Amino acid sequence: MNLRDVSFFSVLSDEDIEEIKPYFQSATHRKKEMIFSEGDRSDWLYIVSKGKIKITRQSLDGKELILELIQPNELFGAVAAFKGFPYPANAVAMEPSTVLKISRKDLFKIIDRFPSVMFSIASLLGDRMKNSHDTLKNIALERVESRIASLLLKLAVKSSPDALHIDLKLTKQDIADMAGTTVETSIRTISKFKQLGLITEKKGLFIIKDPEGLGLFGH
Repeated sequence: MNLRDVSFFSVLSDEDIEEIKPYFQSATHRKKEMIFSEGDRSDWLYIVSKGKIKITRQSLDGKELILELIQPNELFGAVAAFKGFPYPANAVAMEPSTVLKISRKDLFKIIDRFPSVMFSIASLLGDRMKNSHDTLKNIALERVESRIASLLLKLAVKSSPDALHIDLKLTKQDIADMAGTTVETSIRTISKFKQLGLITEKKGLFIIKDPEGLGLFGH
């Protein structure tokens, strides 16, 4: 992994990048392997090198809620690592994944040496915390169809002028967990979107054929 591809290190020169490389360790995780659990000591900040990581919490009735999906070159565990409090959620590999991790002590060495990195990370964390707050608010207030439509659009990337695709295999259970609903409701809602011609699915990968139409459900 090239640290230059990580957005908050883009402020550093090539020489600076070479200087901080020794601080990072690489670790691999199997699909469904727990990287850290809610309540664990926040000894590390992580960056996804390969694969996908989900950040989850348990609802009061025991359901898993997915707060975020962390993609390659994105960080996780940062707020807890900065503040020194226990991780507030779980981090689980959604597929075979490789992460880079840096200890709190070494992280603060980099920040002391390169204060501009701190500003970049703080800005990024502000956006991420807002997204997590919005996710929980949507689960509490919005209809299920609206939540699932918003989720699919949020995960999608542009594949053609008129269509979007989701570059991640999602089961109906994954969608249910992220939308805070049951798998039965997830299956029913996805089937409805397919019947309306809004989305198609092939081997767990979704294509959004009518982003505008799907967006009407997201509001």
